[in-house]
Amino acid sequence: MTNFRLADDFINLFPDAQIGLVHVTGINNRAQVRESAEILNRQIGETASLLPEEEFAAHPAIAPWREAYARFGVKPSKTRSSIENLLRSAKSGRLRSINPLVDLYNSISLAWQLPVGGEDLDQVVGDIVLTRATGTEPFTPLGGTENEPPPPGAVIYRDDIGVLCSCWNWREADRTKLTEQTMRAVLVVESIPPLDPALHELALEALANRVVAHLGGATRIRVLNRDTPEATLGVEGLPQ
Repeated sequence: MTNFRLADDFINLFPDAQIGLVHVTGINNRAQVRESAEILNRQIGETASLLPEEEFAAHPAIAPWREAYARFGVKPSKTRSSIENLLRSAKSGRLRSINPLVDLYNSISLAWQLPVGGEDLDQVVGDIVLTRATGTEPFTPLGGTENEPPPPGAVIYRDDIGVLCSCWNWREADRTKLTEQTMRAVLVVESIPPLDPALHELALEALANRVVAHLGGATRIRVLNRDTPEATLGVEGLPQ
């Protein structure tokens, strides 16, 4: 079992953040490859048609994250949140299919315009903590080979041996990436004000339903915040 926890230093900086978890197990991430890619491509088209040609920084899905990144000391114009990167990629036509689970969560991220990410739980060592970096934590980014520790003070997800995602949702680690072999994962949907928490919960439900409908398995939703800062991701807790 893996515990997922919001550290005090994170809560103190972002007391109103809502961190939604969709724990999935028993999925077949080789299933419905074409169908998942088609879902993503349809959503890319729908989302791109509604996005402005410029002034991305002021977009209501992007501006709060730019403010959040500035709050922990990085330049948001250089270090962009995952939702900003995703929306920019959709608009420019650069967003591509990766694998079914990633395609499905990217389609939800675009539809609800919220950051969504995921970790392969079989590659996680110990517990997952959302905290602030000392700047010494090991981190090898997705597709990389070199160690790139996060900036001191940056928000990070980490486990017992290193960073899982640097600068909150900016760059994922290569070690815990979702692949065709992934059977157990935690998908993370993040919300900060001014988003209505009820909309956040609807996005979580949509993601859980979409994964089960296309990849099988079982899911369980949790929401972490300052009142409920920790959850246990245990297989025995999932519906069978």
